[in-house]
Amino acid sequence: MSKAARALAAVLLLAGLCALAAPSAARAGLLDQVKARGQVACGVNPGVAGFSLPDDKGQWTGIDADFCRALAAAIFNDPTKVKFIPLSAKDRFTALQSGEVDVLSRNTTWTLSRETGQGFLFAGIIYYDGQGFLVKKSLNLSSALELSGASICVQQGTTTELNLADFFRGANMKYEPVNFANADEALRAFESGRCDAYTTDASGLHVERLKLAKPDDAVVLPEIISKEPLGPAVRQGDDEWFNVVKWTLFALVNAEELGVTAQNVDEKAKSDRPEVRRLLGFEGNFGEGLGLTADWAYRIVKNVGNYGEIFERNLGEGSPLKIKRGVNALWMRGGLQYAPPIR
Repeated sequence: MSKAARALAAVLLLAGLCALAAPSAARAGLLDQVKARGQVACGVNPGVAGFSLPDDKGQWTGIDADFCRALAAAIFNDPTKVKFIPLSAKDRFTALQSGEVDVLSRNTTWTLSRETGQGFLFAGIIYYDGQGFLVKKSLNLSSALELSGASICVQQGTTTELNLADFFRGANMKYEPVNFANADEALRAFESGRCDAYTTDASGLHVERLKLAKPDDAVVLPEIISKEPLGPAVRQGDDEWFNVVKWTLFALVNAEELGVTAQNVDEKAKSDRPEVRRLLGFEGNFGEGLGLTADWAYRIVKNVGNYGEIFERNLGEGSPLKIKRGVNALWMRGGLQYAPPIR
């Protein structure tokens, strides 16, 4: 091959590689877009207490809403710079795929098909959950294995439908699914007696039971029939944005592990502990690799708190739900919450 031919081949090869890289490049730079826009567009559930729910003043509350605030705090040092976009289960993925939202923080289960089939990446697990059943006490049921032949209210467009089918098939039982577009419709149908049971994530069942006219007339059965790791999701193709979202969650967990809270973060800034100094930006510049300032994690904790603080005020003893930490406790306390180190 002549020199000219080799040169031409090299140019064509380079052009081909650039063409292959073009789609990723076109999607890159979301962090810069968010900074220029001045706010994070965050997709949330229209109304699940403890996760995302507007209060009587229109302020969003819940662990998912607070994660959005933590992200805004890391980027802008201002947790209010969030545009909350309420999304139904049916519309949530389209909104993320289309770019209507930058991040989906909407009690969404991390699954293989959602990453490989829908082009998403989950940034971690903010809440370990599992599916269960709510039934009327008058049925005198003590186990989900006694639901053979029952009618089950379920929200369509969720992993709940598939888990329900898998459970009954695995138990060799028959059932009648009664599908609804949203959780409120499903709960009202259950309350009216249209269904024998209502199924969703166990955390949601405790929330939904409190909405009943007579909450004490219903009980959550003990079985957990699935794994529901809930966490924030982003679109594939922008590693920088994915890292910012992922490490925002990790910073919340690391802060709790190190005992850094919204109340003591300024005092902890004087600490000699290397792990604390790295977290708060006084040793090494780990924010630079994320496209953020050195004090990005300090901003998160100062403005929003650590993971434990967010959990307690939204889901735990400081909330009406009073859900125990359980598997959502830190790994050192018998739970599953564990974050890679900042170093």
